Amino acid sequence: MTGRRRIRSTFLPTLAACTALAGCGVIPGTTGGSGDDSITVMTWAPQDTSATNKPGMPAFAQAYARYVNAHGGLNGRKLKVLTCNDHNDSVAAATCAREAVKNDAVAVVGSYSQYGESYLPDLEGAGIPYIGGYGVTAAEFTSPLSYPVNGGQPALLAGLGKELAAGCGPVALVRPDTIAGDELPPMLDAGLKAGGHKAADDQRAADDTTEYSEPSQKALRTATGDTARKGCVIPTLGDRTSTFMDSFQRARGEYRAVKTAATLDSVDQTVINESGAARGPYEGSYVTGWYPPAGDARWKPMKKVISEQAFGDNRIDAADVGVQTTWIAYTVFTEVVRSLGGGDITSDAIRHTLDDGLKITTGGLTPTLRWGSQGPLAAIGLTRIVNTDVTLQVVRQGQLVAARKGFVDVTRTLQGADVD
Repeated sequence: MTGRRRIRSTFLPTLAACTALAGCGVIPGTTGGSGDDSITVMTWAPQDTSATNKPGMPAFAQAYARYVNAHGGLNGRKLKVLTCNDHNDSVAAATCAREAVKNDAVAVVGSYSQYGESYLPDLEGAGIPYIGGYGVTAAEFTSPLSYPVNGGQPALLAGLGKELAAGCGPVALVRPDTIAGDELPPMLDAGLKAGGHKAADDQRAADDTTEYSEPSQKALRTATGDTARKGCVIPTLGDRTSTFMDSFQRARGEYRAVKTAATLDSVDQTVINESGAARGPYEGSYVTGWYPPAGDARWKPMKKVISEQAFGDNRIDAADVGVQTTWIAYTVFTEVVRSLGGGDITSDAIRHTLDDGLKITTGGLTPTLRWGSQGPLAAIGLTRIVNTDVTLQVVRQGQLVAARKGFVDVTRTLQGADVD
């Protein structure tokens, strides 16, 4: 696809010193250094910030370590999980990576950070693989040491656009006015175009906005248009999506026919519940996700870990996409370690095993995952994406349920994205 630009840095808005849950480093009982026969990894995520927070990811990683160790460990060896708080800050994210190097972690697993260009250089310099990050930065989809388990926001937006094309009139996309936000419209428009719909109206909102009255009114007017079909408004504002929806509800008034739609990285069951469930703004909305709905039976093994080792820990929600991604990432890591048998469990061994094309199944939560060569989206710069499947869900009676069975592959849709 000659002339198309390469995808840049991040897909979501950002804010602000690495400290771990008990200091940046070892958590008593589940973590440790490399002086014994244990296998040490790290999981990081932002906590206690004014922007995106994912405390359930490191908390679940600790629970997973307790579960594994209670059942004999990995190949008979204890799993130790280091955790770090990146505070939504580029310096802190880099510090977390240096802590992983310092503590001889063989991998960083199931983590969230909006600063891929800050932490990946340290990991790359030490040869430490980054397995199953949340998919929040384009760097995760380009670094040769990154092994993403989902297609990030590009896949979610392409799938959502394709689904909405047949049922929506004018579409308004409300997104952050940042370089990261600039990457969003081409992905949504690729899906709309695939469904024979015109491009969305690209509406930018200041990244530090705390009130969205004006953006809400503008989006509603755009989505109404001069068509008989109901228009759709799609907010992609990360943690600020809920703030936008508060303003949107107040501004809705005579625009009740306008529908909303979202991606599961911004709107999950918890958000839907907090916004009024069946009486809230998301009732009837389509939502694209990377995985099956939280009520699907394929999540039972993950829920068993939570019930045995984290019952009552309110940081961990089985419906949280960050927790789900961490489960899948640790599934990948566990399968790699098991494939190595009695051999040395080193970062090099893990990386080479993945690069050699080990096929990893995740109990049907994703397609079979296999890295080792450029993925199908290399032409638009997303070389490491190997999973381009999304699920289509809908909010019915306040609950996210499957809108249709199975996954939708958006590879061809994304290949047609106009990213010039």
